[in-house]
Amino acid sequence: MSETPPDMPPVRGRLTAGKPLSELTWLRVGGPADWLFQPADLADLQEFLEALPADVAVFPMGVGSNLIVRDGGLRAVVIRLGRGFNGIEIEGTRVTAGAAALDAHVARRAAEAGVDLTFLRTIPGSIGGAVRMNAGCYGSYVADHLVEARAVARDGTLVTLTPETLNFRYRQSDLPEGMVLVGAVFEGATGAPEALAAQMEDQLAKRDATQPTKERSAGSTFRNPAGFSSTGRADDVHDLKAWKVIDEAGMRGARRGGAMMSEKHSNFLLNTGDATAADLEGLGEEVRKKVFHSSGIELDWEIMRVGDPEPENTR
Repeated sequence: MSETPPDMPPVRGRLTAGKPLSELTWLRVGGPADWLFQPADLADLQEFLEALPADVAVFPMGVGSNLIVRDGGLRAVVIRLGRGFNGIEIEGTRVTAGAAALDAHVARRAAEAGVDLTFLRTIPGSIGGAVRMNAGCYGSYVADHLVEARAVARDGTLVTLTPETLNFRYRQSDLPEGMVLVGAVFEGATGAPEALAAQMEDQLAKRDATQPTKERSAGSTFRNPAGFSSTGRADDVHDLKAWKVIDEAGMRGARRGGAMMSEKHSNFLLNTGDATAADLEGLGEEVRKKVFHSSGIELDWEIMRVGDPEPENTR
């Protein structure tokens, strides 16, 4: 148990001041958070949020797979769930997973039990992020399978969220600000474990053949220009792809500092080794500008960008 600073609520988990978030994101960039809180369990999280002053910002963070933290860091308490929030339970065709459970692990465990949640297998990150972003792949999305989610509100209250409450849309949901997802229940179709395993292997092979999976990226950089129908489900997805309009704008392989748009898949933004968050975000904005000039299409970021830029006088 960490020693709690005098100006913060007491905790049983770990509370760290000034934690560099570059250590926790897949792109390996970003300045420090004011605080990083890793709760011991659900009660620890609820008690902390209930006691935390209302003017202190809270930012829930998964495994940092779809995130750019700017170089000046984040003026907030970053909450990162770990053990105690990563359980997976299966009963019939329903799969209950903690928010810290990795998407790939949930897909594999479900398949072993004959439940088809194979769409999660190639999605980087954890269940909390998948629910928040309505993650999807190969024509299936969280919106198609979620029964309910559980979350802790900013006042420490444990609440249940339905798909209607979350109002899923293409790569979006209406999760209230500061609310921390702690678990979710999914419903999947039945299938033979061997067939589901083979399906996932096929998906992995296709992903590795078309995406820079060995490079330092955060997955798809921009949302596809057209997506969900008004129902928020995967029944009206159009063919226009972000990579195609990026290619047409001549931005495949474009560079800025240590940042690069992948040659293998032009909708993947890479840290080639020494990129700053400013390099990555700046290149992304340059791509958006070139695409708009080329096609009149305004790309929306899929990667979340948070925090403050580095102050000018520190450069």
